[in-house]
Amino acid sequence: MEDLIFSLKKDTGPIKLAENYDVVIFGGGPAGLTAAIYTARAKLKTLVVEKKAVGGEAAATDVIENYPGFPEGVRGAILAQRMEEQAKHFGAQIFYGEPVNIELAQQPKSFVLSGQQVQTKTIIIATGTAPKMLNIPGEKELKGRGISYCATCDAPIYADRDIAVIGCGNSGLQEGLFILKFVKSIVFVEFMPAIQAEKILQERIMAHDNVKCYLNHQAISINGDEAVTSITIKDRSSEEIKEIPVGGVFIYIGLIPNTQLLQDKVKLNDWDYIITDEKLQTSVAGVFAAGDVRETVIKQVATAIGDGAVAAVSAQNYIESLK
Repeated sequence: MEDLIFSLKKDTGPIKLAENYDVVIFGGGPAGLTAAIYTARAKLKTLVVEKKAVGGEAAATDVIENYPGFPEGVRGAILAQRMEEQAKHFGAQIFYGEPVNIELAQQPKSFVLSGQQVQTKTIIIATGTAPKMLNIPGEKELKGRGISYCATCDAPIYADRDIAVIGCGNSGLQEGLFILKFVKSIVFVEFMPAIQAEKILQERIMAHDNVKCYLNHQAISINGDEAVTSITIKDRSSEEIKEIPVGGVFIYIGLIPNTQLLQDKVKLNDWDYIITDEKLQTSVAGVFAAGDVRETVIKQVATAIGDGAVAAVSAQNYIESLK
């Protein structure tokens, strides 16, 4: 990982937006950065627009073990940083902000970014997903005061405390393993009657004696005045109510696609994921989608990167067709 075959460009500070681009990529996660590497390397004028921080959900993952080439795993933040540096090396610009007044139907496409009108021949949507909320009493009120959706960000804050993790899918158990490095104990709460995560993650979690799982239970409230002090859960079979003292709650119950800005602009499925063809073109010519934001069977870093490559080549071919 340390043996780079080229000298990476250094960050030179805030960029100056141009009026016209060949490719604009909404989203700086693995799919978006991969697309930027491909298009910039093809000498297409490329802009990546990222709302928060590059890397997406992958950057907030402690260790990614199933990305090829890293037998011992790789930290999500490091992988994201390397992708960003590689995209910049080939000339891609990365701008932090949120596009508004997006117009996709015409050619060139246009939007407003930081008060400036920007035009582009193609757009690749790689905005990813965001954690789904429970929408139960206490969640909104105590967010940031004992409630978290990111173990890598916040786990050290809960050192030596008893905490709860809501959700026993891959994300819940994988992040729970990281949280266990810091906390006194974890109570897992799972809505379904069985744990949904991969067997290897189940085995690793169950090897710890400071873990307890409440399967077929529903979280009905998160309690506390100034900070989280307990959670209330209900047995879905017996309807028995339990209140469990905890000093923090991590929530991993699924994801929602970041397509709010694209309603009525591209075709979405019933769950608001973008529908694409095999070339990853959306319902609008010259607009492509890649990664977790599109309708796809699985959502992994490896598949997002593959999507980024396909979308980039498709965008390049579309630009060639304009000539």
